[in-house]
Amino acid sequence: MPSVLVADPLDDEGLDHLRHAGLRVDLRTGLAGEELKQAMRQADGMIVRSQTQVTAALLEEPGQLKAIARAGVGVDNIDLLAATRRGIVVMNTPSGNTLSTCEHTLALLFALARHIPSAVSSLKQGAWQRQKFVGAQLAGKTLGIIGLGRIGREVAKRALALGMRVIGFDPMLPPERVKQLDIEPAMDAAQVLADCDVLTVHTPLTEQTRGLIGRRELALMRPGSWVINCARGGIIDEAALVEALEQGHVGGAALDVFEQEPLPADHPLLKRPNVLCTPHLGASTHEAQRSVALEAAECMIQFLLHGRVQGAVNMAPLDRSELLRVRHELDLAYRLGLLVSGMQDSPLSRIQMTYIGEAAERNPNWLTASFLVGLLSTRLTQPVNLVNAELLAKERGILIEAKQSTARSDFRTLIRVEVETEQVQHVVAGTLFGKNYVRLVQWGPFQFDAYLDGHLLLMNHQDMPGLIGFIGTVLGKHQVNIAQMTVGREHPGGEAIAVMNLDSPPPKDAIHDIGLHPHVHGVRWVALPAQGALPTWLS
Repeated sequence: MPSVLVADPLDDEGLDHLRHAGLRVDLRTGLAGEELKQAMRQADGMIVRSQTQVTAALLEEPGQLKAIARAGVGVDNIDLLAATRRGIVVMNTPSGNTLSTCEHTLALLFALARHIPSAVSSLKQGAWQRQKFVGAQLAGKTLGIIGLGRIGREVAKRALALGMRVIGFDPMLPPERVKQLDIEPAMDAAQVLADCDVLTVHTPLTEQTRGLIGRRELALMRPGSWVINCARGGIIDEAALVEALEQGHVGGAALDVFEQEPLPADHPLLKRPNVLCTPHLGASTHEAQRSVALEAAECMIQFLLHGRVQGAVNMAPLDRSELLRVRHELDLAYRLGLLVSGMQDSPLSRIQMTYIGEAAERNPNWLTASFLVGLLSTRLTQPVNLVNAELLAKERGILIEAKQSTARSDFRTLIRVEVETEQVQHVVAGTLFGKNYVRLVQWGPFQFDAYLDGHLLLMNHQDMPGLIGFIGTVLGKHQVNIAQMTVGREHPGGEAIAVMNLDSPPPKDAIHDIGLHPHVHGVRWVALPAQGALPTWLS
């Protein structure tokens, strides 16, 4: 009889579901160190929530462990790379806490609008201060939503029922699809910020979204507007938020998640009278706990008893021998997807993939899916893999075309990508040098040879003497070193592009300062894997 270690508290219905299916349940919560390691090694599967940290050290000797199920959506507490290397399937339950988190967002909105916590506290202390707690009516106010995944959409639906105007932006959702949800589409996050009375964010926490709402973004908001975050700590720059609150530009904030959890008792947010803080309660309802427990139990039952995988976040649908044969082309496609995701803010409408040379001999479905994993993984809350990438893209109204070409090329293998939005069209192409060197060889009309790894600073500019020196000076001032640099241009003095590989991420201020140069037409930073580093599902 397969056994399952339940390492964190789990709703009884989930436990009963495991037992009724014929699995032996070892309920041992609060374990750590050697005790946790020994219990895990004796189990076929393990179910965790957010408390248990499944580290690489813990997984060094996994024993008979075959699968880990996370009762919840986030897998930040599980080392996916270590699990994949050990052949351990990691599964999650992305839909169980959607409504609970949505409702907590609205609860904070109501509490903020009507000063409910302060009014309750005042009354219990014997005061009757009606004039002090005059609130604001939500009907007629504009709610701005950044991130229109499951939770963002549910929040919008309920806000509309309250009579609010809702404007939203999601870089993976075309305007037509946003309109179908009765949400006014914004072309970018800046439009949402400038046009809302209340901002709520519902994005995943990635390198691209960390600090998404910082000092400059908060400055775009209307004076007196409110900010709500029930998504992930770190999406909103807390220091910038405190500053905006102290200046009176932001009228109030309600936060359920924080950069550091538990939140330190001396944190400045806790000292602000116009800030509400709750201890990460978004999914803390009986219904949500029951739902994620049943989903996690079902994932484990299907895998251990029937060999079926549900909700996997680290599996590729290829047998190992085929995976080894094509993994470098898959890695190239994946990096191009990450690059395109970082290069554009507008929702995508069409993608055309062209495979030339050896790439044309591979399964185009796998290569396209790998590109889409890169494109979507930094934009969506739910995990994206080769199994669900194309479906997720199509659900967002993105038209995907792929073709294998017999055209002659200067490269033995080439992947060319054309991406269309309502505003612009991107064309990028990449190749492999040898087996491990992934290169970017085309961006728009420009041909060049750039390393497709690490921290990339991409710049459109007019070719002119001294500009590169200016860029180096700005980056040097911020202690950022340029490792490699490639420039492509039409002709001397004409339009040009530069791709710089940096040793570390450039601060926002550095990017801002570069963008102020009169001959720089656009600059952005994209984070790619290090050279030779494969995504977890290819390792």
